[in-house]
Amino acid sequence: MTEQVTKEQLTRERSWILYDCGNSAYSMAITTALFPVLFGMFSGNSMTLGYFNSLASIIIAILSPILGTIADYKDKKKRFFFFFFVIGILMTASLAFVPHGQWQALAVIYILSGIGFSGANIFYDSFLTDVTTDERMDMVSAKGFAYGYIASIFPFGVSLAVVFLMGMDKALGYQIGFIITAVWWALFTVPMLRNVKQVYYVDPEPNPIRNSFSRLGHTFREIRQLKVAFLFLLAYFFYIDGVDTIIKMVVPYATTVLGSDSLDTFTLLAILLIIQVVAFPCALLFGYLAKKFGTLFMIRVAILIYIVTVFFAYGMSNLTHVFVLGGMVALAQGGIQALSRSYFARIIPKEKSNEFFGFYNIFGKFAAILGPAIMSFIEGTTGVARYSILGILPLFIIGFLLTLLLPKHTERLVMPSDPS
Repeated sequence: MTEQVTKEQLTRERSWILYDCGNSAYSMAITTALFPVLFGMFSGNSMTLGYFNSLASIIIAILSPILGTIADYKDKKKRFFFFFFVIGILMTASLAFVPHGQWQALAVIYILSGIGFSGANIFYDSFLTDVTTDERMDMVSAKGFAYGYIASIFPFGVSLAVVFLMGMDKALGYQIGFIITAVWWALFTVPMLRNVKQVYYVDPEPNPIRNSFSRLGHTFREIRQLKVAFLFLLAYFFYIDGVDTIIKMVVPYATTVLGSDSLDTFTLLAILLIIQVVAFPCALLFGYLAKKFGTLFMIRVAILIYIVTVFFAYGMSNLTHVFVLGGMVALAQGGIQALSRSYFARIIPKEKSNEFFGFYNIFGKFAAILGPAIMSFIEGTTGVARYSILGILPLFIIGFLLTLLLPKHTERLVMPSDPS
């Protein structure tokens, strides 16, 4: 029987999806494409950006479960979301005003923008349990990623055009791109702020901060008893590490293997734009197929696609292969991220969604540190960049094997009683 969806629920879902359309502009312009180029201009070595990425990841990973636990109280989630969102857009816009050559200031503002972006995402992801039903989570989550991909090409496309017109070696074009990104992100957040509200929560109690730490410790101890959640987070830690590593390292890997003469900056940025376009229908496709074959099955399919992608990347030898590689990444990237989010949201206690997504964020953030380190170590040890991509193969294999231990049909977990 087809589920009846009210107008109010559709409004909440669409408003939630629109935020993905806004913050995806940050992922594209700041995390992946424009900012790394400008940072390289200012510092003379874009590879050092990896250290600042790691620092931002560590900070938000440490804060996320604590913030998530406090935000589970009634009427707290939206406030925390707004606070980090504001930090994110203000710091993103501020990147445009750093004087040329002051790369240290640029790095500090970048870290703050990343904390704002990632912090807001903790609460955004947890709002999935508030805006829709268990039956619609896969498709709603997939639409978030899908429309986020397609929407991000507009601000990025305009920014790329500005950069090209100003000159690929001129900072002004990139800085204008940061302003465009911040404005786009802010505008698409308005529906989320107006229409999405916290439905599931923990009732207020005396000494909320102290009790939040108590509940956090209790959850940390008891989560090991929740076999499905623990196994999933463990599997997620490994395979999402591989996913994030490919997202962050595909450009430097391709440039190193093929040589900078074969890949100029504009070509690389254009390839990233194409990946966004291809990822749009693929994310929707994964959401549709998950409804037919099961969420866990499609997560496994996506992992297998990434395993094939690793072998293809190892053998790549020309520019055409880079475009094919980008298409393979786009095929599975949105699907595995969307279905991981919806699978986890479906099994956790709704009233503790922030707290659990805090742990989800920890696994994701610390995973983002391991893969790039493996690739760098292998390249540094062997002197052959091509071997480095094989270093992340075990991450996908281990993650896949762990998913085989998860049940095909999931039920929402019930937390053991809190200690009195």
